[in-house]
Amino acid sequence: MATETHTLTSDTQKNAEFVAVCKEVINILEDDQKGFADIGSHFKDDTLKRYFLAESLKRASFRAELENELHRHGIHDVHEEGTAAGTLRRTWFDLKEKLHDADDHSLLDTAEGREGQAKRVYADALTQELPLPL
Repeated sequence: MATETHTLTSDTQKNAEFVAVCKEVINILEDDQKGFADIGSHFKDDTLKRYFLAESLKRASFRAELENELHRHGIHDVHEEGTAAGTLRRTWFDLKEKLHDADDHSLLDTAEGREGQAKRVYADALTQELPLPL
């Protein structure tokens, strides 16, 4: 009986960790989706504009895949809206854009800074024991 209880607790804990990791990645993907769309809309170069808008759509697709995995594991209430830091960064970017007409180079610098946070979240997620096929 003790082994069965320990296994149940372990499985419950692993499931909670899985959900937490997925939701953290979903939040970052939501931030990136909105951020890339926002930055992309400000580029003067059409190639960069299309690239960033396409990256925004990729993030939406990745987010949908993770949400589907959560649904497959019985988590149906997935309403992640990104992080407070992501919202603050987008607001700060919009304010800077209104005060100074940003050139494409400064927009690329902003995008690169946003990717640092995503890389940290992805790296952390990769250290977790996640069920396959993740």
